[in-house]
Amino acid sequence: MVKINFLQKGNIITVEVPEGTNVMEAAKFYADPPLQEIPATCGGACACGTCHVYLEGEWIDKIGEIDYSTPEAHLLDYEKDYKEGVSRLGCQIEMNKELDGLTVRLLDNELL
Repeated sequence: MVKINFLQKGNIITVEVPEGTNVMEAAKFYADPPLQEIPATCGGACACGTCHVYLEGEWIDKIGEIDYSTPEAHLLDYEKDYKEGVSRLGCQIEMNKELDGLTVRLLDNELL
């Protein structure tokens, strides 16, 4: 099991998930209650952009740069709250031991 921290309206919500779970799934299926800021309209098919999150601090380098030839990059281009270097789609971040403790900021918050 690995932990992911969601920053939501000034609160930290920590969710424990099995390795291989993506950030969107953690928010929808493991958080109690599910996090409404991640509607995940397409169900994780990387087709809608509604699982948009912001990476925090050290995690930007650990997750790595977005590949601008991917569907994720094209979807983020249409997101009004897109922030270069920190915006990612939760369905594209798969949790593993190296990401244990990952912190992502939900869109209802301002970046620090």
